[in-house]
Amino acid sequence: MLRSNAVRILRLIFYSCLATAAPIARAGAGEKTPLGDVFLITIDTLRSDHVGCYGYQWIQTPTIDQLAKQGIRFAQAFTPSPITNTSHASILTGLLPSSHGVSDFGVPLTADHSTLAELLEKRGYQTAAFIGSIILDSKTLAPGLDRGFEFYDNFPEKTETKSRWGRLERRGMDVVQRAETWLDGHRTGPHFVWVHLYDPHDPYEPPPPYSERYKDHLYDGEIAFADSALGRFLNYLKEQHWYEGALIIVVGDHGEGLGEHGEDTHGIFLYDSTTHVPLIVKLPNEQEAGKVVEEQARTTDILPTILELLGIPAPESLDGTSLKSALLGTEAPSRTVLGETDYPLRFGWAPLRSVRKDAFKFIEAPRPELYDLRSDPGEIRNAYVPWDSTVQKLRKELAKVSAKAAGKPSAAAVAPSTTDELRALGYLSTADARSSTDVPEPSLLPDPKDKVEEQNLLHVAMMASEDGQTAKARTALEKLLRLDNRSEIGLSQLGRLEMESENYTKAALYLGRACEVNPQNATIAYDYGRALELSGDLVGARHALQASLKLNPKQLAARLLLGLIWLKSNDPKAAEDEFEAALLLQPASAEAQIGLARALLRQKKFGDAVGFLEERTKSSGNNADFFELLAQAYIGVGKPGPAQRAKDMARRIRAGTGPH
Repeated sequence: MLRSNAVRILRLIFYSCLATAAPIARAGAGEKTPLGDVFLITIDTLRSDHVGCYGYQWIQTPTIDQLAKQGIRFAQAFTPSPITNTSHASILTGLLPSSHGVSDFGVPLTADHSTLAELLEKRGYQTAAFIGSIILDSKTLAPGLDRGFEFYDNFPEKTETKSRWGRLERRGMDVVQRAETWLDGHRTGPHFVWVHLYDPHDPYEPPPPYSERYKDHLYDGEIAFADSALGRFLNYLKEQHWYEGALIIVVGDHGEGLGEHGEDTHGIFLYDSTTHVPLIVKLPNEQEAGKVVEEQARTTDILPTILELLGIPAPESLDGTSLKSALLGTEAPSRTVLGETDYPLRFGWAPLRSVRKDAFKFIEAPRPELYDLRSDPGEIRNAYVPWDSTVQKLRKELAKVSAKAAGKPSAAAVAPSTTDELRALGYLSTADARSSTDVPEPSLLPDPKDKVEEQNLLHVAMMASEDGQTAKARTALEKLLRLDNRSEIGLSQLGRLEMESENYTKAALYLGRACEVNPQNATIAYDYGRALELSGDLVGARHALQASLKLNPKQLAARLLLGLIWLKSNDPKAAEDEFEAALLLQPASAEAQIGLARALLRQKKFGDAVGFLEERTKSSGNNADFFELLAQAYIGVGKPGPAQRAKDMARRIRAGTGPH
């Protein structure tokens, strides 16, 4: 009897432990899976070693620290990419950049890669995403990330504000308030909500009181402010009684260089300064509270972990694996950590790949690197020799990843306005530099280690230009050219800066030198033509624009400008050809239509002009220019009455009393 009771008690304890270990119950075959709320909070540009619970003494992060006490903290978590949209694509798909293909801004996440939101939406989740920067806007720089989200809080397509707030970035408090508003209107669960806090990203401009409290280390001030925004959101969840039963994940998307290894910000290198991120998982009802996992984990492991905890089958061929055993048991196998960055290609430098395994880090570069992380955690002493057995083993790991990269999407073009937004955020766009398709074998390109000072100066120049600090931007770019007087990017950026300052002759000088360095860059050739035209050199401008169009015939702006130059040069027939070519590219272009009408009138093709403009005034009746030009065409064909009526209509439109 005693033995029987003991067995019964042991069984009760065993089944009790099983129940405790399952944060969200799993149903039997054919039954609907019980669902719980999932909240994913990503904090941009967050180094793990600048958070209180990771041992940093110079900051106060009470929310993250408390969450670590109530959850499980991963001491060694890593991102595969130091770029925001790429790293988030990996978090939301469980795939490496070489697998999901989002290796650049504007490259779509294709539909054959399921997102976490899609997988949860199919299970009945209400899904929403709230982003803190236009860098994750699904209409422009991060297409495809919105798949599966019932609501994705993109930035407005048009805004009148010149401030970065609301145009390029949202403060963390604004982001969480928008998330709370949505949740107020969607009270029935289950919910999957992704909140992205961008604050720690440069420029480091924390609001008061953090700007004063951390005035000597503003990056930390931004982190402390983001922590307070996170605190507000978690308090909201507690007030709504959603906190205790929810699965909550807080993770950094990548870190920040802060001058280590010569890198001021991020994107170029794959050292731990930009790849080691905090990762904290709070299970429902605070199971395993306070646990610390020391083994390596990856942000690609987040998706499969969430799915397994919910009892949802994961897609095949994920690069990440579930962390459930590390969360709920004692088994925590160390995972191989892979890293990738193609961002150096924008500067014409070699891309980098890395592998972190068995306390070693290998970085494949023109000058390869190997670090023994046990004796050299700061990755200071390069121990690479090609015959080393560790090097050979880790190179084999990278070879597997390189095989996947074949055929991935190339850099996508983005709209000119989005190009401006990228520069304002401190990033180069494909319009600023070579694409990854026109460079030789990557290993033959310059090593980013030899060029990082140039990238720092470019970053300073772009951020200063965004803030209207033209002199500071010019100084940085001139210093860059002293380092490399044939820097295509430095020359083109300085040329554009002088254009904005209306120093057109100087702009043409710099842009002309940039064209000499890279005569295959259509964008620089167009900018050169624009500078020459504004400085009064119409012949030079014409040649530059023709060279640009030879490289890329589908440039509407170049066609329009060349048409205007032909008009100024008294060659209306050549102008007519250019404007007709522009209309083939964009039939609704009012500028091309007006240019074509003027070219017809200059050739005294009055009948053709009448027929063309009558059609335009029917379809675009609010454009005074069309009616003024139509009046000239009517006079040319001897119709003074219709000409006067067209003039009257133009006057009424300009006075605001015409058609609307």
